[in-house]
Amino acid sequence: MITFESVTKRYPDGTVAVDDLDLEVPAGKTVVLVGPSGCGKTTSLRMINRLVEPSSGRILLDGTDIRDRNPAQLRRGIGYVIQQTGLFPHRTVEDNIATVPVLTGLSRKKARDRARELLTLVGLDATLAKRYPHQLSGGQQQRVGVARALAADPPVLLMDEPFSAVDPVVRASLQDQLLSLQAELRKTIVLVTHDIEEAIKVGDLVALFRPHGKIAQLAPPDELLASPVDDYVAGFVGFDRGIRRLSFVSTADLPLGTGPVLAADTTVVKARTAGEPWLLVTEDGTGRPLGWVDTARLAALPDGGTLGSLAPDGIGHSFTAGTDSLRAALDAAVLSPAGQAVAVDGDGRVLGVASFDQLRAAIHAASRASEGRASAGAGQASAGDAGGGPRP
Repeated sequence: MITFESVTKRYPDGTVAVDDLDLEVPAGKTVVLVGPSGCGKTTSLRMINRLVEPSSGRILLDGTDIRDRNPAQLRRGIGYVIQQTGLFPHRTVEDNIATVPVLTGLSRKKARDRARELLTLVGLDATLAKRYPHQLSGGQQQRVGVARALAADPPVLLMDEPFSAVDPVVRASLQDQLLSLQAELRKTIVLVTHDIEEAIKVGDLVALFRPHGKIAQLAPPDELLASPVDDYVAGFVGFDRGIRRLSFVSTADLPLGTGPVLAADTTVVKARTAGEPWLLVTEDGTGRPLGWVDTARLAALPDGGTLGSLAPDGIGHSFTAGTDSLRAALDAAVLSPAGQAVAVDGDGRVLGVASFDQLRAAIHAASRASEGRASAGAGQASAGDAGGGPRP
């Protein structure tokens, strides 16, 4: 969808912001430009909609050189979300969102109807349509900014540090909303951020920039974490990249044990025979976890008692098998008093537990699989270098 061909931006004072950038942005994917301040990532983004004009090279949008397009018409066909939203303070929320559709000839009534639809799409109540930006929270304003960018249904969405001005909790919620929207809409998104965590979470591809718009590595997030190409990339990604890489490993094949799992109506006599140092007590009927019980406590109970008579310790948190990642399962085990992660289904019913040994084996298997993919990728790259193979 978007192709940079030897693009350079040099300012009159001689400053080179971007130097000979080659980059391809696949249609329907989210490509995140990340790197230190002043590395040229925002300049690269703004050259796509000609807010900054390249000094040399070409940028193609769906095969057409953007210099052959009228700048105003070009920008109306590209959604643009910036830090601090950039909403018009004198216009209502619905009129902010309706701005581009009205400019492109849609009636004001239809544009406002579209605005209310988009409010729901970005997770806001349609009753906010008549409010003004100052009457909204920062997170709500940012959602309105996303809705405005989507109003004309553009194929391309540019996002310049869109979530950096809100607190971490709201930021995480906005990132989740973006992932949900992208799963439904499949826009071609170029997003700029300085936060590698955000890049890894929302990007299909991550382009890590060196100064002057030089790409140090372009790769899917899991590959970036598993196989940084040099010390610069490894340093930017961070020392805990091994743990973060587990976010891309499914728990679908994680083996689960059921030995420690007992219902609350289980008698003390039967519980003593389980042979487990900790027992996971589940709610009668629903199968949902109530908590862990140290079996040493059973010695003080009468034989006729049940596990339900005990006040169990908490579980920390559970993970949804097959949906949550191996990182979530490992975190659940770390926070569990029993050192075991509780796996549940979509309705919260206990499926089993995973011990540290089971998690360690799964992590080892994932690492070996990742190394195999990296070796295969290196082989493909070598073949490409030798004879015109696929570009990264």
